[in-house]
Amino acid sequence: MRIFGKNSDQLLGFIRDGKPLTNGDKLNLIVQLSIPSILAQITSVVMFFIDQAMVGHLGANASAACGLVETTTWLFGSLTGAASMGFSVQVAHFIGAKDFEKARQVFRHALIVTSLLSITMTLMAVAIAKPLPFWLGGNADIAHDASMYFLIFSLSAPFFQLNSLAGAMLKCSGNMRIPSMVSVAMCVLDVVFNYFFIYICGLGVMGAAIGTSLSIFICGLVMAYIAIFRNQMLSLRRVGEKFYWVGDYLRNALKIGLPMAAQSVLMSGAQIVSTMIVAPLGTIAIAANTLGITAESLCYMPGHGVGEAATTLIGQSLGAGRKDICRNFARMSLYSGMVVMAVMGAIMFVLAYDMMGVMTPVEEIRVLGARCLRIEAFAEPMFAASIVAVSVCVGAGDTLKPAVISLCSMWFVRLSLAYALSVNYGLVGVWIAMAIELTIRGLLLSARLFRGKWMKEMVTD
Repeated sequence: MRIFGKNSDQLLGFIRDGKPLTNGDKLNLIVQLSIPSILAQITSVVMFFIDQAMVGHLGANASAACGLVETTTWLFGSLTGAASMGFSVQVAHFIGAKDFEKARQVFRHALIVTSLLSITMTLMAVAIAKPLPFWLGGNADIAHDASMYFLIFSLSAPFFQLNSLAGAMLKCSGNMRIPSMVSVAMCVLDVVFNYFFIYICGLGVMGAAIGTSLSIFICGLVMAYIAIFRNQMLSLRRVGEKFYWVGDYLRNALKIGLPMAAQSVLMSGAQIVSTMIVAPLGTIAIAANTLGITAESLCYMPGHGVGEAATTLIGQSLGAGRKDICRNFARMSLYSGMVVMAVMGAIMFVLAYDMMGVMTPVEEIRVLGARCLRIEAFAEPMFAASIVAVSVCVGAGDTLKPAVISLCSMWFVRLSLAYALSVNYGLVGVWIAMAIELTIRGLLLSARLFRGKWMKEMVTD
């Protein structure tokens, strides 16, 4: 991909070969890697946005049914992401060091371990699907739909994991374009399948789950094929290259991935607790909260796109022994993410009511959701800072301390404030608490980034 002269492959080659990079080259590389990653992130959220929009037009109960279990599906998704990152960061380090054979060996280990993990998660999901809506405080009128949505979606977990792993491997190799294209394809398939199963087949909430799962199934296989057979650095079809088990790869993956997995569990647990705080406020509040979170995610996903670019750049730079450019990449990525999400926050503030209107025709839900989005808009720049700072640390294999900071902020600041403010201000109070917490988290994680201690945590063998 070429934007300002040199393309990203050429610039990444400069990093691995120890060649100098100007500040313009660094910014060029951040932009080139970020744009397809941002597109991939946005389209992945658009997929859920489409689900909510199509289901939202079936009524408040349908929206609430999907929303009730949404945070739990995020938990499963974040666990797959943590498992993938535990291995893909090592791949980025080995690619940076130009040791492509070890990078492929890590990839083989990742395929085995994450396959077993995703199958285990699927079995767990099947076991808890029926009682889950009641555990989350849902009413009997939405429990059946919520349970079926969660069950069907969870059956796609092995392919969701495969898509996550293959995509992470491609990104850490510097290939952001293919994951972006596959994500766009997934979004298109989701629209087609959802329309067919929700409206033509008349399956409602169940149809949304079937459509999403089918799109994940197809695109997971496509992404895996490209990573396993087509990528120049990662392709496992190598004559004479045999698989052998290396315990250090798994230990390093656990060192990187376990803090991320623990963070995912506890952060998702916090989201579930937040859902439980919202649930007693009524069906309108549950639906507005769910649709508002989906709408807001369109604004913060660009921050994740910049963050993924930062993970690749930091991982390859440290693997190549280029600590001289790591600090510049970290700070430039942080500033870039904050600028992008400040713009997105302004757009969200202006278009909040219309964004809600796309997903639901119910006026009460639109008005309440728009109020929440406008509150959250002010926190977007610091939310970006937290996202990119964590991604920089992940690229270096430093995941424990950022996870502790995020968890303490979420559990001790957001939830306590949300509970206290919800008593007098309802859902608006919950979102005020969210905005305050995201700002505090962004400040704390930015401070860690600027101190530079994350550069001492690199994991390679």
